[in-house]
Amino acid sequence: MTERLPFAFAQDQQIVLTDQGVVLGPKVTHLGLREVQRRLGAAEFDVIEADQIGFDAALSDAYRGGEAGGDGTGDDISFNLEEAEFARRQRDLLDEPGDAPVIQLVNQLLRRAVQDNASDLHIEPHEGGLQVRMRIDGVLQQVLDRPDVPVKRIVSRLKVMAGLDIAETRLPQDGRIPLSLGGRVIDTRVSSLPGHYGERIVLRILDRSTGLMPLVDLGLSENQETLLRRLAAFPNGVILATGPTGAGKTTTLYSLLQLADRATRNIVTVEDPIEYDLPGVSQSQINSDIGMTFAAGLRATLRQDPDVILVGEIRDSETANTAAQAALTGHLVFSSLHANSSVGAIVRLRDLGLENFLIAATLRGVIAQRLLRKLCPECRTAGPISNDDKALFARHDVAPPAQLYHAKGCDACSMTGHAGRMGIFEITEVTENLREAIDRGESESAIKAVALSQRDTLTGQSLQAVAQGRVSLAEAQRIVGDVT
Repeated sequence: MTERLPFAFAQDQQIVLTDQGVVLGPKVTHLGLREVQRRLGAAEFDVIEADQIGFDAALSDAYRGGEAGGDGTGDDISFNLEEAEFARRQRDLLDEPGDAPVIQLVNQLLRRAVQDNASDLHIEPHEGGLQVRMRIDGVLQQVLDRPDVPVKRIVSRLKVMAGLDIAETRLPQDGRIPLSLGGRVIDTRVSSLPGHYGERIVLRILDRSTGLMPLVDLGLSENQETLLRRLAAFPNGVILATGPTGAGKTTTLYSLLQLADRATRNIVTVEDPIEYDLPGVSQSQINSDIGMTFAAGLRATLRQDPDVILVGEIRDSETANTAAQAALTGHLVFSSLHANSSVGAIVRLRDLGLENFLIAATLRGVIAQRLLRKLCPECRTAGPISNDDKALFARHDVAPPAQLYHAKGCDACSMTGHAGRMGIFEITEVTENLREAIDRGESESAIKAVALSQRDTLTGQSLQAVAQGRVSLAEAQRIVGDVT
């Protein structure tokens, strides 16, 4: 195949040259067709007509390497501070051949983070220059550490893209950068924090093109999936998802929300940020700067005649009380809460000021979850199981395996020993016995004895994944620990 068209031309004219042939988008132009004919001449080629999604995918695949590719490390970029001027318009990350070095480096870093499915990108100035790290599968990996980069200009470039005040370097700021990568819509939340050697920038990356995850793909067992479907079918009450940042709480809540009948039920969400567009659902964005908090948004939704309400997070007593009152008045409320376990969420609600009788009357179920890195199937290695490890399995009512698998590392997994992540879930349904224990003000350990068996806790679920050879024991203990 002949040399590729410039990316901007291919995107605008809806035509792309690939090794398989010429891919035409639904809005292909005569100019694009004439240019391809001029380049190919009398050569034979296949014509592939694609819809917009198919064309965007072909465009992205064709331009990921070559002049628009690179490994994102910026090792081939030299910096001339006289030339490092910022672009005046936002571009697709693949359209960069003529950009200044600073813009090239920023685009390469963003592009690599998206292509490597990183959840976060850290820009960290230090005494010796600039370090850049990406969080992939929950673990930070260094991708760049150079002494010669113009740190302030790189930070300023990101702040300009995020709409932040580049003159304000003493206060933290938050912003957002909407981007695209070969047709894929990427949304990033940007946070700046002043530091000793300059402002530190962290970007949370959200790929909107990945779409919502069906309940069956979350990694639930058959019994857990049945239980979640039952919880989502309640006409009223509060259902909580708990876990640390990045554990997938919002993904689980969105998956539950998809189970609701959108044709006959009015579904309203209050989120920060709105992570996915949900057809048939009214979604509202939080803006604390103007008083649009979770509590204020939740109170406003109650005047919208809702049947189901999704509150992004319960952060304070006002939001907790409003959610409980909404449940008492016949609404089904989904929300997330920071707690270490499903039973711990009950104690956390008490800490936020809810009375025991109110928790018992409104709470229907709590989902605690974690994400574990899966072992690479190509290079995992088996080893003997020690007596201490056998005792650990027995303590949590899980049959110990004959052998344990460990991470090794190979080319297929980039020498990490892991490939992708899986979810583990601890689901507590508020039964009549549990409701009575909550109403009596029982302690967390007493409530846990009523609510869960050792096998159904997060530790028990992680050990079952270890016994199946899907994750290593070291990974399970790193994420969950040995909580008895």
